[in-house]
Amino acid sequence: MSCLSAGPEASCQDMELGLSIFRSVGKAFEVPEKYLDAVAGLSGSSPAYVLEFINALADGGVYAGLPRTQALELAIQTVYGTAKLAAESGLHPAQLRDNVISPGGTTARGIMALAEGAFSATVSKAVIRSAEYSAELGAMAKKG
Repeated sequence: MSCLSAGPEASCQDMELGLSIFRSVGKAFEVPEKYLDAVAGLSGSSPAYVLEFINALADGGVYAGLPRTQALELAIQTVYGTAKLAAESGLHPAQLRDNVISPGGTTARGIMALAEGAFSATVSKAVIRSAEYSAELGAMAKKG
């Protein structure tokens, strides 16, 4: 996933050329320059967050009794399949999540544990802090 922002000297044709180049290897879209730090915080840093999540899922599986190799493969395939479903379904992630939660079931209890640990807020804070630091780095670079 690539995001491009046109500089002051870039023409519409320049942006289209840049987008076509990046789209030849993946998805790409244009964002205003003021959002590039947010892109860095989200897309640039999130692979590490997802890997941390995969590791935590596998650790939970090991704690529940699975061998490490099986727990890790299950975690990886679960994240892969879920990301693929989210990308292809066109549904909001909250709707997809709600589709797999049975009232009073195992998933509902797991979601409650995530809420108790402030999972969503913690992930959002990680993106925000990364974006803020990206902005700080940009400001330092402009100062020389």
